[in-house]
Amino acid sequence: MPGTENDSGTHGALPAHDAELRGLADRIVAGEISPASFDGGDEPLDLRLATHLARSKHAAETAAWPGSIAIVFAMWGERRRLAPRSGNNPTGEDALHAKLDQLGWLFDGTPTTWSVYAVDDGDPEDSAIVAEERAALHSRGERVSVLRLGDAIPARDGPLRTLTDVDESRKGGAIVLGAATALTNGADAIVMTDADNSVNLGQVGALVAEHAAGTPVVVGDRKHPESVLVKAEARWGPGIVVLRHMQRMVGRALFDSGLRDTQAAFKLYGRAPLVDILAAPSTFGFAFDSDWLYASLRHGHHIERVPFGFVDSFEESASITQGPMTTWESLLQGLVFAARARDVSHDKDMADVVDRFGHADVLEQVINAVPPELAGVADSQLGDPKVMTPAQLAAWLESIVTR
Repeated sequence: MPGTENDSGTHGALPAHDAELRGLADRIVAGEISPASFDGGDEPLDLRLATHLARSKHAAETAAWPGSIAIVFAMWGERRRLAPRSGNNPTGEDALHAKLDQLGWLFDGTPTTWSVYAVDDGDPEDSAIVAEERAALHSRGERVSVLRLGDAIPARDGPLRTLTDVDESRKGGAIVLGAATALTNGADAIVMTDADNSVNLGQVGALVAEHAAGTPVVVGDRKHPESVLVKAEARWGPGIVVLRHMQRMVGRALFDSGLRDTQAAFKLYGRAPLVDILAAPSTFGFAFDSDWLYASLRHGHHIERVPFGFVDSFEESASITQGPMTTWESLLQGLVFAARARDVSHDKDMADVVDRFGHADVLEQVINAVPPELAGVADSQLGDPKVMTPAQLAAWLESIVTR
């Protein structure tokens, strides 16, 4: 079974819980307690998560990488999760303070320098204001740069030159801006993550150590056998298998390389692949993850997978606020566009199916239905045309739309 999965719908961890996990990780590093095993054991969730932190801490100290790492995340509808939890803000995570505490714990005493770029993706609620306020209240707040995508476009040149309006961005524009700014400011690599606390950044040491050993692109994989995944899958209907079948067939260049989790917000890109990626981003939508991976493969940059712990923070998720099927529309259509733009191997027939049916209004009808060919199919088989061909899927989708 890939990872350790729980569908309980747990919040992203709160700072107080983070401090407890760091304490537990410190005891593992010191040899006071034994780490968790990931071979089907029944250790408590906290021990499994702390083991990932301990491995990361040890890796960061051992690698002693003298480079500069920039953490980049996009903000849209994040005012509440950036603020502390309270009676008036029940979904608060104090997320920026949590990230600063996690990174300080990880890198203090190492030669690695770090900074954080929080980028507002045209949020009508202006998450940037809260990020600026929270940064000013933290002892490490000077490491935070708060950017607004709206201040950077339209641009005459650079990676944002084809983006004319913030409404055309679905996270990708903000990440591009943050990455480009970090490179200009001297960063040797960037780590892309999310604004919430789903990913404890105390785990970044695992990415940095792999990069220090010579890997240009390091990707956190929630499907890795040693990953810990606490995710509220119930937010999707059973028809999610249809969307994943489409996604993986179009994105076969990625999935055939061994990747199974293209969307996890825990990826490191070194300067060399970033230069190639930012030369001409093909999409600023949710499929930018795939576009960046496509570009890395296209230019010969090796990609390595690492396990990590992920605790889903879903109640304020932009994919829910903006509409899950709007998110999937952007993801599928962007994936097709990126595959064509990067000229990488993909199933052209399935790409045509996405052109015809990959629209939110159609996907809303699909998400609660499953064709017989995909009923009970293992996750590892999704994307295999022998399971269900593009022509078969197109016929089934046509029957759904015309009901």
